[in-house]
Amino acid sequence: MLFRVDPSSSLPLGEQIAACVRGAIADGTVRSGERLPSARDLAASLGVNMHTVLRGYQRLREEGLLELRRGRGAVVTAGRTADRARLAAQAHRLVADARTLGMTDADVLALISTSLASGT
Repeated sequence: MLFRVDPSSSLPLGEQIAACVRGAIADGTVRSGERLPSARDLAASLGVNMHTVLRGYQRLREEGLLELRRGRGAVVTAGRTADRARLAAQAHRLVADARTLGMTDADVLALISTSLASGT
């Protein structure tokens, strides 16, 4: 799996790392049960702080895509992980697009609520 980060991007490095993993899960490059590189090893290879990698991994844990186990590292969760990763990536793009348009979080939530209410 190839990780790339762009220090000049407005997207935080931890989120860029999470996006790399999300994409790899979504396209099937990384599958359920696979271990990701240790935070220490990945940080060294990218030239970033280990805590930056851990923030990215933690974000994926919160999204239900990774399990973080002491001594075992980051493992892609079992189940419909690829589907969940694709949906999470779409949600992140929606939020980024909304922010570009100047929408607030409340505006985005209202838009989603309206979509849910109409069944689309």
